[in-house]
Amino acid sequence: MIGVPEAFSSSYALARIRFIEAASNARLLVASYKLAETGREGEQLAMDVALDSPSDANDAERLLIVSSGCHGVEGFCGSGVQTFALHDEEWREKARAQGVAVLYVHALNPYGFSHLRRVTQENVDLNRNFHDFAQPLPENPAYAALQPLLLPAEWPPSSANYKAIDSYVVTHGQNAFQAAVSQGQHAFADGMFFGGTAPTWSNTTWRDVLRRYAQRARRIAWIDLHTGLGPNGIGERIFAGRDDQAGVQRARAWWGEKQVTSIYDGSSSSALLTGLMFNSLVEECAQAEYTGIALEFGTLPLLEVMQALRADHWLHQHPEAPAELAAEIKTQLLQAFYCDNDAWKGQVISQARQAMFQAVDGLSR
Repeated sequence: MIGVPEAFSSSYALARIRFIEAASNARLLVASYKLAETGREGEQLAMDVALDSPSDANDAERLLIVSSGCHGVEGFCGSGVQTFALHDEEWREKARAQGVAVLYVHALNPYGFSHLRRVTQENVDLNRNFHDFAQPLPENPAYAALQPLLLPAEWPPSSANYKAIDSYVVTHGQNAFQAAVSQGQHAFADGMFFGGTAPTWSNTTWRDVLRRYAQRARRIAWIDLHTGLGPNGIGERIFAGRDDQAGVQRARAWWGEKQVTSIYDGSSSSALLTGLMFNSLVEECAQAEYTGIALEFGTLPLLEVMQALRADHWLHQHPEAPAELAAEIKTQLLQAFYCDNDAWKGQVISQARQAMFQAVDGLSR
């Protein structure tokens, strides 16, 4: 067992080393799906996968997936959870004793993790990218109206820009502002929450992982680790599935009737979103009963998180920005999605560990 702080890392490069070492110490093989782009420190980028199976094979009927880094910079939290779990013998014995295989997927979006961005190398929000691109894509006229305000020509924004955003929030409400910005959009390739116009590398690679490891399972649970929404240190359990009452009821039976929220009934801190990643599991693993949550840990107030995202997208549009301003924006973004203090990390590990134990119990019923 390692201490909680030691499970977390200060960079993607270190997080990847610690994850691979933890898997090796647990005598697990790591499959690395390498990305052509390099990291912020010139390091190799990859989606790394380790299967902890009671049968030492890919044929377990009950499978729990624990994934990190869908939204790049949020990987600092998820990687810590995964690394701690791989050192946690009580947890590993719990899963093995109940015949549940655990698939750890480290850094779904390694580029964003390394480069301190929420999006992929294509500037795509991975959790808005799971569409049938042969069909017309969802439109978001509310975002189109806000785009010029969200990403002005200069940064920091002018006082007039702040007043215009504040006026929108006052007029329409904070929830409407959040929904307009974060729902997903496909019209502005350099904008915020861009869902893309084709599957990203992370999308297609993740589907390859599912085909390799999950197509023999009869029951699948998925805990996808996120940060940036809700009260600081609180892990909201957001139902991650289609608007299916049976699935919601099963998730609430496993993880808590009052603890599991949903974007469909308005109980979640998240807005109703499009192109969500859970679609891939439903499509690639149609043979399995699927139950999933996004475990979302709060950091800063919503409008502060939005401001950090605005700044990062502005910087992406303006690579010529002064180095001092660029560094300030990257620090602001990291702090919006990762709280580098022991109390927050302890809350994360405790709640994630509980959710994982509950998932094993749920799969075993």
